[in-house]
Amino acid sequence: MKKTFHSLLSLCSLIILSSFVWSKDEVKDNPDQANASLRRTAITAKWPDRATVSGTSRVPEGKNLLWYTAPAKVWEEALPLGNGRLGAMVFGGVADERIQLNENTVWDGAPVNANNPKALGALPEVQRLLFEDKNKEAVKLAAETMLGQPSRIKSYQSLGEVWFDTPQLNATDYVRKLDLNTAISTTEYVADGVRYKREYFASPVDNVIVMRITADKTNKINLSLALRRAQDAKTEALGTNALLMKGRIGSGAKNKENNRLGISFASQVQAETSGGKVYVKNAPDDEPVLIVEGANILTLYISGATNYPGMENRTKGIETYSEDPVKKCADVINAVVRKSYDNLKSAHVAEHQKYFGRVDLDLGEVASFVKNLPTNERLSLARQNEKPDLGLVETYFQFGRYLLICSSRPGGMPANLQGLWCWQMNAPWNADFHTNINFQMNYWPSGITNLSEMQLPMIDLMDMLVKPGSLTAKETYGAKGWVVHHLTDAWGFTAPADGPQGIWPMGSAWLAQHPWEQYCYTGDKTFLKNRAFPLMKGAAEFIMDFLVEAPAGTAYAGKLVTNPSYSPENSFYLPDGTTSEFTYGATMDLQIIRDLLTNCIDACNVLKTDNDFRKKCEAALARIPETRISETTGRIMEWAEDYKEVDPHHRHTSHLFGLHPSNQITVVGTPELAEAARKTLAARGDGGTGWGLAWKINMWNRLHDGDRAFKLLSVLLGDKTLPNLFDDHPPFQIDGNFGATAAIAEMLIQSQMRKKNGAFEIELLPSLPTAFSKSGSVKGLCARGGFVVDLSWKDGKLTEAIIHSNLGGELNLRNGDHSVTYKTKSGQVIKVDGQLKK
Repeated sequence: MKKTFHSLLSLCSLIILSSFVWSKDEVKDNPDQANASLRRTAITAKWPDRATVSGTSRVPEGKNLLWYTAPAKVWEEALPLGNGRLGAMVFGGVADERIQLNENTVWDGAPVNANNPKALGALPEVQRLLFEDKNKEAVKLAAETMLGQPSRIKSYQSLGEVWFDTPQLNATDYVRKLDLNTAISTTEYVADGVRYKREYFASPVDNVIVMRITADKTNKINLSLALRRAQDAKTEALGTNALLMKGRIGSGAKNKENNRLGISFASQVQAETSGGKVYVKNAPDDEPVLIVEGANILTLYISGATNYPGMENRTKGIETYSEDPVKKCADVINAVVRKSYDNLKSAHVAEHQKYFGRVDLDLGEVASFVKNLPTNERLSLARQNEKPDLGLVETYFQFGRYLLICSSRPGGMPANLQGLWCWQMNAPWNADFHTNINFQMNYWPSGITNLSEMQLPMIDLMDMLVKPGSLTAKETYGAKGWVVHHLTDAWGFTAPADGPQGIWPMGSAWLAQHPWEQYCYTGDKTFLKNRAFPLMKGAAEFIMDFLVEAPAGTAYAGKLVTNPSYSPENSFYLPDGTTSEFTYGATMDLQIIRDLLTNCIDACNVLKTDNDFRKKCEAALARIPETRISETTGRIMEWAEDYKEVDPHHRHTSHLFGLHPSNQITVVGTPELAEAARKTLAARGDGGTGWGLAWKINMWNRLHDGDRAFKLLSVLLGDKTLPNLFDDHPPFQIDGNFGATAAIAEMLIQSQMRKKNGAFEIELLPSLPTAFSKSGSVKGLCARGGFVVDLSWKDGKLTEAIIHSNLGGELNLRNGDHSVTYKTKSGQVIKVDGQLKK
């Protein structure tokens, strides 16, 4: 009887859906009442699903899973997919599903020369005022003369949204999950006696987002679907089985001919079914709705594109918009519909696993009752216990690697403040490339977690910045080389932005660390010669022109310093009790410069080239002030003068750049500075923003204090992690995910220290927390010098390490007080025990 009732109910639902006679009242502004395809409300982070849902009692099998027993109610609960170009946030709704879309070139704005024509003339006076401790006057003058025109950039934006509704208003046995191993998201549930399954993935092979719906009974798949965007777009039907959304970003600048320069974009959704029928019908407000009735299997193909010129073209000076995005979308769809679903899926999985499968982390057994909890409940338990379970740490680590693979693939744009994923038209901080830590932090895991290829888009962006950055260097500072300040965008903005705090010309110098690190991990001398060294040299040429000699009577008299200078984004008390941000010779500036010039000298020696430039770097380096310790506090000084900071617990710990990500402060090499750094970190406290905590975890690792590092990781996971494991600044910023992923890896191996002959030393288990100590293993982490490391431990002691030498050369190992050196050949594998003996 119950089965008959369900059959009748399903038949009635199909009949009702088939008629699709809408009234204007059904196009409602109240999303709690309207079907998804008919909603006309403002797009927000929230998403109501009209269905009543009860979760599964079955625990999904496998490792590296995020899983939940209810649909996402807000964007920060949705699950991210990405292929390095296209991104999707999948909510997993039953009656009302939402798939928010991104394409990584959907940027507002346009190329612009924002350099202030007054800057160069005002610079000497700004410098004089700062050397004479007239900070207020210097700030006022700099704000009036040096900021970019315009002084702000436009935002990265959402591509659009797919909203669809189904007749299923009651669901049981519900589960949604993201398998990090395959980069496939799945939603499963039972409704009206039918088990439904949806699979979603963003294929890097075919540049398309795919969703397939199956049911365990025939003719049960019914839905209505709409394409939405908050602004600047219009949707139209494409035949009987597809929708096309297209538009142009409305706030772009105008060129000399008064033509608007906004990006054009498009997204196409096409439905292919087995059984049933597909057609398009206009809603009462004439918006087209794609309707599927009585299908056995439904596959949706979603493409997206813009006419952004491309970073490679822009590097060459080609600003012409690229091919029509509508045609790009159609070409993608026309290609993929000729392939079978199984082929699309298997090619996607293979391409993803080529990178993701390189590293495996096992931190030991987790209690069954904890292992069987959904991801959000394990986060709640971590908050309650003030420490995460070790399985959650494993998942969080691999999630960071997953996000980097999804948001930054070779040939695409680099990961921005939100990686790839953004639902707004005006995102927090414009989801820009923030170059005073955040953009750099995105790529900290690339080398050590065996994803060096994913850093290449960052280096592509640097190439693109050289031309506008050279113009800014010349017009703002009268300098050679290239410069970036504290932020940039897809259009190559390089001028000072936002306010006086944006007059921080150290962005290119810090960025230049990354191509050098790329070489250190890969040993690719061709890359070093053709790509890394030119970027590094250009950044150093700017710095050496920008440096000025500090006059007599100043803290660094006779030394070369930066002026103006700033310790992002902190301020200090002047002797008269007022506050300032501007100074000269901030510690971070000097540490960045020391790092850059040292790396340039090393690059010259490796390449046996540019002897004159090397000597110039050496001469400048000899005149850079050393990092100093405060006689009052015993901590690393943040500024040239021993000022008291306004916020002692500030989120930036900029003056410890020399500890991390640089290697100027080490426990073994500079013990006094290391102790001062320890005091500095202790004073900064164990709280902070998500990314601020991630940075401090890395710093505690460098001080070999694994327990303090784990304590901060516990705070990060307990208080600064969203239900879908996104990092919470707040709001969401992806840099914290990447920074913490690198930090977990550096608990297990570090390789920043160098021997006198330049060879790197690999420290095994340098910062192993007590929480990890019982037993564990990791495979596939990378060390500088071209080594791949597998290791295992028990009771806090190394039991075995297997080192794969990709390049050959000297292998220096350290574990506690034990250290050894082995000669290796390319391709050789060396296996050592806990005493580092073969």
